[in-house]
Amino acid sequence: MIGAGKMKQYANVLDKPLSKGRQEVSLSAFAYLFSELVQYNQTQVDNIGDLERRLEDAGYAVGARVLELLCHREKGNRRETRLLGILSFIHSTVWKVLFGKVADSLEKGTEHEDEYMISEKELLGVLDNAGFPAVVTAHFVPVEGQQRPRTTILIKYYEEKQD
Repeated sequence: MIGAGKMKQYANVLDKPLSKGRQEVSLSAFAYLFSELVQYNQTQVDNIGDLERRLEDAGYAVGARVLELLCHREKGNRRETRLLGILSFIHSTVWKVLFGKVADSLEKGTEHEDEYMISEKELLGVLDNAGFPAVVTAHFVPVEGQQRPRTTILIKYYEEKQD
């Protein structure tokens, strides 16, 4: 038998598969990198609004790359074309990769037809890169009987992309 028991040799790194591999990072390594990101950006701005904007831009870039990687791994390079499909994908698959668990809830807003909320009791660029331009804001919502408020991510998407 030719090649029996031998591993496949790859010519270069681009030929290697994007396997699922290990899906966790050392908490101390993540904390260090995140701390450095925040500290560096603090030295580059004059006010808190500019800092928030720079951190939001960094998060947007992370969201774009997470979407690309997860669409490749989980969906065979197919992207969701329905709004509820992409929101469900973010609520479950993306959230689990980023935070280690599925988000607590995905709800439709009661005041406006074009608003959705992803709620998280413990604590996004993905939508826009998936072809669903939206404005995403985070809000703290007090929960009776709990010391910490839950974080609600409000997603307001643009009319032209509704399905």
